[in-house]
Amino acid sequence: MKKNPLIKMIVFGVIAVIIWGVGFFTKLWDRIPKGTGIQLNPANILRMLFWIFATLFVERLLVFLLSKANPKDRRAKTVLAVVSNMLKYIAAIVIFCGVLTILGVNIATIVASIGVIALIIGFGAESLIADVVTGMFILLDNQYNVGDIIEVNGFRGTVSDIGIRTTCVTDPGGNVKIINNSDMKNILNRSDKNSKAVSVFPVPYETDIPALEAKIPAMLDGIYEAHKDVFKSAPKYLGMEALSSSSVDLKFIAEVDESDIYSGARLLNRELFVGMRKLGVECPFTQVDIHSK
Repeated sequence: MKKNPLIKMIVFGVIAVIIWGVGFFTKLWDRIPKGTGIQLNPANILRMLFWIFATLFVERLLVFLLSKANPKDRRAKTVLAVVSNMLKYIAAIVIFCGVLTILGVNIATIVASIGVIALIIGFGAESLIADVVTGMFILLDNQYNVGDIIEVNGFRGTVSDIGIRTTCVTDPGGNVKIINNSDMKNILNRSDKNSKAVSVFPVPYETDIPALEAKIPAMLDGIYEAHKDVFKSAPKYLGMEALSSSSVDLKFIAEVDESDIYSGARLLNRELFVGMRKLGVECPFTQVDIHSK
């Protein structure tokens, strides 16, 4: 669950107002430092604190307003999630440049040499850059969106958040896996396709299979009529899956939404168990034959 940005926004806003009030009543806002170089004095310290907390307040305010938007389209949710994630990086840059300006540092000189700095950082943070670049391509290519059900590297779940560096995937048990965007490879996006719930049901070897198969279609139609909210169509009987040691295994499938693939399989198992009992077919028990001379 995401934290509500309202509390932080209020805290940052109150602190910024208090700092502004201190500067106003002590007349520190009117004291303009003289001279060149870095100017570290009470007036500048107060200005820096005000700049930091005012910027954080604006960033939290924008995050709060974005959190109130609740679009139904998954694409729109993804864009909002990425924008919210980028705001904290933008706020950090604004704070950094503002503090340097207040201290008397020439920002133009830093901007002029940013190419060299970027080159140095690039060699030391190759994976970070790969994550950011891959994140932008994921967004532009519309590979997946917030709310999509995907499978990546054997982990299956719902995309709960997309950032410029990482993607959060939540499985049905509530476990959240944070994956670097550069590691989002060989993705299976299952959101827009129906999935199949599978049930393998064992019956005793003594069962009259042809007679049972004649009754199965009516039983499957009844299961569909009772659970149209889960099954997209009547479950299908595929035939004998295996001849096990103590049973004949019959295979059934049913089309469901991807989000219902596990609950649909459990429901299908339950309805087959009840339906088979009504037809006089019990689940087999493990049987052992002992031969003695």
